[in-house]
Amino acid sequence: MKTVNRVAQFIIYAAVLLLSVLFLYIGNKVATGGVAFFDEYTQTVEAVVINIADASHDEYEMGGAAQYTKEIIFEAETVNGGREVITATQSLDSYSDYNLKEVEKGDRIILMLTNDEWHFYEYARINGILILGGAFIVSMIFFGRVKGINAILSLCLTCVAIFAVFIPSLLSGRNIYVSAIVVCVYSIVVTLFIVIGINRKSVAAIAGCFGGVISVALLTVLMTKTLMLTGMLDSESLHLLYLRADSTIDLRAIIFAGIIIGAVGAVMDVAMSISSALWELKSQAAGLKFAEIFKSGVNIGKDIMGTMANTLVLAYIGNSLTIILLLVTYSNSFAELMNRELIVVELLRAIVGSFGILLTMPLTALICAFLYSRK
Repeated sequence: MKTVNRVAQFIIYAAVLLLSVLFLYIGNKVATGGVAFFDEYTQTVEAVVINIADASHDEYEMGGAAQYTKEIIFEAETVNGGREVITATQSLDSYSDYNLKEVEKGDRIILMLTNDEWHFYEYARINGILILGGAFIVSMIFFGRVKGINAILSLCLTCVAIFAVFIPSLLSGRNIYVSAIVVCVYSIVVTLFIVIGINRKSVAAIAGCFGGVISVALLTVLMTKTLMLTGMLDSESLHLLYLRADSTIDLRAIIFAGIIIGAVGAVMDVAMSISSALWELKSQAAGLKFAEIFKSGVNIGKDIMGTMANTLVLAYIGNSLTIILLLVTYSNSFAELMNRELIVVELLRAIVGSFGILLTMPLTALICAFLYSRK
């Protein structure tokens, strides 16, 4: 009997993976709509500095202060495709606020071709992130075993959904509201089914997540109109507004998508915590009734509520810390600061996300009580 159950579980697991990959493939085809992304007219290569050929240093005075310009000519060997040695230039100056360190032998860098000449563009930093990510994956597998592998797999599928389906759909002019909701639903279902399997525990958590996400979506739409938000938060928003020549991108929809996607992770965490805890409680005390399970779920939710709300608020503050510092410095008063649209949007993210968590907890407890109390 156990062997039959394991075979059935494996078939279901494989079916979920197959459907997930199929969704990503079809979703990408529909989202892109034949539109090409990335800048096709700018050529960049990754290379390693092998020699510093020359360096010139000029000093001058401007506005009573000493200034300088520096030009470094170096040779670098490309690491992609054929090994080609390129002569490139790095320009530095004292009046620039964005001066990277001078290139040295052994540095891994990005070169850009401008007017038939190669220039230093940026340091290649992704390798360090890949090493850190690899350490994270190894740690997940070491501590979580099969659960860890499933967690990594679900995380990868969610990230692919964001970058292969949602982002292309946004840039190609698709409906941002629909795209955001579809990706969130996909992330919830795939994550919980892959990590937990298809059972009452995952179904209860998914239903609770849906309730939380729907409440976040409705509150966001309502408050966007009530607060008369425009979506014009910074200079990047202006660039995004005129990104497409045939039609403009709805900046208010971008706010909606950012809030709902940002809240999904916390809502999913809360729903899964309550569903899993109640499942263990039911396993240890099989005679529990509907009311007892529901009451236990509400009590568990109360303990989770404070920390999860703090998590959302602190995450949003940390993400916007640079902008907040600038706004605090250049605002005339506290009232002016708090009425700036950027600050209002960040507060809206935190409050609406916390509302989503708050509504997810009793809903998940209610669904768990209904499912777990039935034979």
